[in-house]
Formats: sequence, C-alpha cells, structure tokens
Amino acid sequence: MNQLVRPKEIKKVGASACPHDCPSTCALEVEIFDDHTIGRVRGAPDNAYTAGVICAKVARYAERVHHPDRLREPLRRVGGKGSGQFAPVSWDDALDIVAEAFTRAEAKHGSEAVWPYLYAGTMGYVMRDGIHRLRHAKKYSGFFSTICVNSAFTGFIAGTGKLAGADPREMAKSDLVVIWGTNAANTQVNVMTHATRARKERAAKIAVVDVYMNTTMKQADLPVLIRPGTDGALACAVMHCLFRDGKADWDYLERYTDAPHELADHVRVRDPQWAAAITGCPVPTIEAFARLIGERKRAFFRLGYGFSRSRNGAVNMHAASCIAAVTGAWRLEGGGAFHNNGGVFHLNNSAIEGSDLRDPSIRMLDQSRIGAILTGDKEALLGGPPVTAMLIQNTNPVSVAPDQNTVKRGFARDDLFVCVHEQFMTDTAKMADIVLPATMFVEHDDFYTAGGSQYILLGPKLVEPPGECRNNHEVICGLAKRLGAKHPGFDMTPRELIDVSLRKSSWGTLAELEAKRWIDCQPDFNAAHYLDGFAYPDGKFRFKPDWPTVPFQRWHRNTITTPMPPLPDHWEVIEEADSAHPFRLATSPARGFLNSSFTETPTSLANEGRPDVMIHPQDAAACGVAQGDEVVLGNRRGEVRLHAKVFDGVRRGVLIAESLWPNSAYADGRGINSLTGADSIAPFGGAAFHDNKVWLRKACA
Repeated sequence: MNQLVRPKEIKKVGASACPHDCPSTCALEVEIFDDHTIGRVRGAPDNAYTAGVICAKVARYAERVHHPDRLREPLRRVGGKGSGQFAPVSWDDALDIVAEAFTRAEAKHGSEAVWPYLYAGTMGYVMRDGIHRLRHAKKYSGFFSTICVNSAFTGFIAGTGKLAGADPREMAKSDLVVIWGTNAANTQVNVMTHATRARKERAAKIAVVDVYMNTTMKQADLPVLIRPGTDGALACAVMHCLFRDGKADWDYLERYTDAPHELADHVRVRDPQWAAAITGCPVPTIEAFARLIGERKRAFFRLGYGFSRSRNGAVNMHAASCIAAVTGAWRLEGGGAFHNNGGVFHLNNSAIEGSDLRDPSIRMLDQSRIGAILTGDKEALLGGPPVTAMLIQNTNPVSVAPDQNTVKRGFARDDLFVCVHEQFMTDTAKMADIVLPATMFVEHDDFYTAGGSQYILLGPKLVEPPGECRNNHEVICGLAKRLGAKHPGFDMTPRELIDVSLRKSSWGTLAELEAKRWIDCQPDFNAAHYLDGFAYPDGKFRFKPDWPTVPFQRWHRNTITTPMPPLPDHWEVIEEADSAHPFRLATSPARGFLNSSFTETPTSLANEGRPDVMIHPQDAAACGVAQGDEVVLGNRRGEVRLHAKVFDGVRRGVLIAESLWPNSAYADGRGINSLTGADSIAPFGGAAFHDNKVWLRKACA
C-alpha cells in the first residue's frame, strides 16, 4: 500500500460489492484493520458468479483508498481556469457558493441553464442517481446518457425484445464459449473464470472475436482478428456457412424467429470471401469459426461493450446475436446469448431519482455532446439557453468525453461555473471553480445490480472516510436545502433509500439483503432462454427489427438519419480510412485502468508504463517508425503525441491505443480523446470511441 503503515492484525472482514463500471460487479470481502484502514480485497468465494476471483486492480484497492493524493477538503479556485491553483474553503462556504451560482444562472437564463452531469464512477444507485432527484426538483436540464451502452443494448434488444439472456454462469456448461467484442481478461475477468472452467471440465473451446491480439485473444483456441467496425460482415458470413452446411436448426427457426427464409436468402451472397475483404480476416479462419459454431451447438455467445464503440455498433451487435437463433443454441443449457441482465431486476428507484417530479418538457442534453453543448452549439442545446452552471459527480469529461479539444474549450469559458465532486484532482476537477472531496465505496452505504450476472448486492459502509470527504448523497441534500428543493428523498439516509427501493421493487428489505449479502434474480431456464417466446408480442426473435421502435428502455432520442439495414449486414457508416487518414484507430481499455479510474495508483501506473499506440510492423516500416519512437496521430479533431509499439497482433491499417491516460501523461497535454468524434450514433445515441480515421507520422526530434 502506498505510504501506509499496515496495522498488525485484521480486525474483521467486511462484505461489499465492487462499485466500478464493469459488468461483473463482483461480490467482495474486504480486510478491515481499524475504523479508517482497509487491507487486501478478495472476491467472495460463495458468490456463484464472482467465484472468489476479482481483477488485480480491485484486489489492491487500498492503494486508492489510502492514496496520499486523495482530496480531503473542499477547495475554491484562486487562479485562472485550469491553473490548478486552489485554496481550502469550509463545506458551508463551498455549498453556499455553488447554490448562489446555480441561483444566478437560473435567474439569468432559466432553470435549464444548470446541467447536473454524471456517469458511472460508481454504479451504486444511491450515490450515482441521487443527482437526478435534484435536477427533477429544480427543473434543471436533463441528462441523456449516451457515452457507453446505447448501441450495444439496442442491438441486443433488437433481436430478443429484452435486455436479458442466458444465465452467464452457464458458460461453464458450454461446449463453445464465443467471447465477442470484449477483452474479458482486462475488463471482466469472471467471464474467463467460467469459460476456462468449461474448457477444463467439458473440453469446451473458446473462440474470441476482437480487433487486436489482446490478453483474451491470446487465451483463445480460435482467435478471430478483424478490423474495427466489421463484426456484422463476419456474422453474416458465419450464418452463410451455417445455412450452406446444413447447420441451421430449421425447426427452431420456424417456431421462434420472424424471417428465417429471408435471412437465408440474404446471407447467401455474403460468403467468407465477401467478409474477408471487409474484415481483413482470412477465409480459412472464418470457415473454422463457422465450423466450430455448427459442430458445437451448445455454444454461448458472450457479447461485449465493444459493439457500442462503432457507428454501426447496434447493427453489428444484432448480427452477432442472430447466430444463436440460427443454430437454435438457445434450446440448450450452456447455449444462447448474453450481453447484460438489466431487464431482470425491475427496480423502482423513484425515491432515489425523484422521478415523480420529472417534467417531460425539460430538455435532455446529450452526455457525449458536452463539447458542443458547452461551446454554444444551438442544435446540441436543443434551441434552449446556454449551460452556465454545472455539478459534476462520478465522471471526468475533460478526459473521457469524445472530441476533447472542444470539451476543453467549453470548460475554459469564463461564464461557466463548475462544481466537481471528486476523489482526486482529475483533469475535470482542475477546470472547476469549486472542488469537493468525495468518499469511496467502502466509506458509504449503497446497493448495486450486476449487469454481467444476476445479482442485487449490498455495499455497506465499512470504514470512515479521510479528512472532510462527504458522499454524493450528502452533497445533493446539502445543495437541495440551500436551493429550496423539496422531495422526501432529501430527508432520508442512504440506508433508508436502499430499504424503500428494495421494498418498492418487491425484493424484500435492507435487513434481509444485509443478512444474505446478495439476491439472485436469475429467471428460470425457460424464461432466460426464451423457450416460452421472445419478448415481442408474437414471441419471435427479430431478424428484421423495426429499428426506430426497438424497446430500448432508457429515455432516448431517435438519431436515425440514414436508413438502417433491415436484415443483418455490414453497415457502411463507419469512419473508414482514406488517403489522407490511412489508419483506423481504436482506443481500447487498458488492463490496469478502468476508464479514468486507477490512473493514479502506483501499481497500475507501473504496469501500464506510458501512453503508446500499437502499429503493425509493415505499417511502421512504411512510416519510418521503430519501436519506442515518438509519433503523432491526427485528424480533423486534433493531434496526439505518444510512443510507437510495433506489434503484429493488429491488422494492417489498424492502430490500437490502450487508454485511458490522464491528459497530463501526454507530451503536449492532449489525451487520446482529442481524436474521437462526438457525433451521435444511430438509432438512440452513443459515442464511437473505436471508430476513428487518423494519420500517423514520426514526431520531429
């Protein structure tokens, strides 16, 4: 642990849940030395999904909790914006300043001039979503969440009609686990736990589809390496082979799907040769992949969030999910498809969110378009007033949001007031007027759902926070009092909010959850495998979804500007390379970081080294670039300087920059999201972080 003297004896082991933006949401056991000090964090062995295994970065969470650079007192900016010059201020004075700034903004431009901005720095419902209660009560601008899941969720729901699939623990009972669009070894290690168990106990095969030879691909029996944004072409070629070779389950297709004959006719001309030209994946590999799927019907398709990162991501996810319907894999335990279990929890969190106060006439501003919004783009502002005051919790947009240079210009506005509630002095906190110190998950009460499995989990307060740190709920309630916002939730404790939410959702009480540690919400086999019908009125899986009416359950805005393919296909809307920008860039997750979290911990920093970009040896040679050379990547959005990592595990013309480093880690202070676009993805918004065309050149000495 960093600069921490560990006490001699463990006082107790506390039960908790990982709060981070990862589908696993692991059940945890935390060593507690005293009222202020934690030690090692372990996975709960008696949780059937976590199964005692967690990622290394969470295992050493004491590095974050006890880091010497944690924010410990409220701060007020005393220098220019972004100067990093702050002075301590009391909590009362800090909250008074924020409330006064919000009141001024509302008086001048109306309530929609204030924009509470959040995301998934914690996935706990009380600490993440309580900010909505304040915005509903005050009629502040709404928050249209787009930065992560929209296209992947929509693509999966397009087929099934519901965001739920086969029990993810069934991977261990599969004969073939297909891991597609996720580097699970880096980002959700429990997938590998269950997949490798199937390999050990059943001689199952593991096939992995991804855009570079990452840690997960290296563990595969069959790695399928493709160019970014070409998953739909691969899926169509696989289905072509399944129909061609008599591996389609026509009894299942006729009973459970909407247009099997149209699909078979459609993919007849989308053969492996066609797909190879698009994906860069050789014909023999595509044939081998299709053969594995056809021969091993008990195949589990674990479909990840990489689909969300391309402009054609919804179409690609849908195409990949169709394969299990063609083979009838859904019939079998250990077969079918899974992306996220969000549709099984039926939570009523109205007390937390204050949704009973929601005014549907209030505009919903697009999270991913924050740069355009803060620089006054009328379309992004939906014709309403400028945003002149913000409260930011659980996210770091100056680092993580797309089109970073525009985002920075927006935050540099003199007329924009920003309050950031944070654990460290992030890139966004440096641009704030007021910075408030935040608790970490072991320092407050909350509850969670595991999108990658089927559990509701409790994360109780285990230790006291350092210094003057306060949790999100305390900050929201403190501001509500000063702003005159009224709702019963402002007068409740986090534990009371958890209890009322569980009761309203028919999941029992907080006391019951505390005793059990988690609730297993997994539907029965027939429901999980849709054997009583898929979640559309006719019970049919949709090969031909009506994209504008796909039942995506979040508030959404239809962003379709070009007709989407009626059947699975390669949709040519990606930012394809051209003569001026000969490379396709994906900004994939780094193993030691989680978005912009863990970028401050010493072990993660040591393991990751420095920002670099993977480039194929032949491409490197053509550019006159050698291993370790400083290079510049650029496009119309900006330029980034980093170092070359010559690597034959990418396709020619593809670059991979594992992220997300703080902007200060780059030579010129410009992070990798200087190159990513903020244009909205069809059908319901998103950000295409893996879908960028760039040029590359060796940096001048």
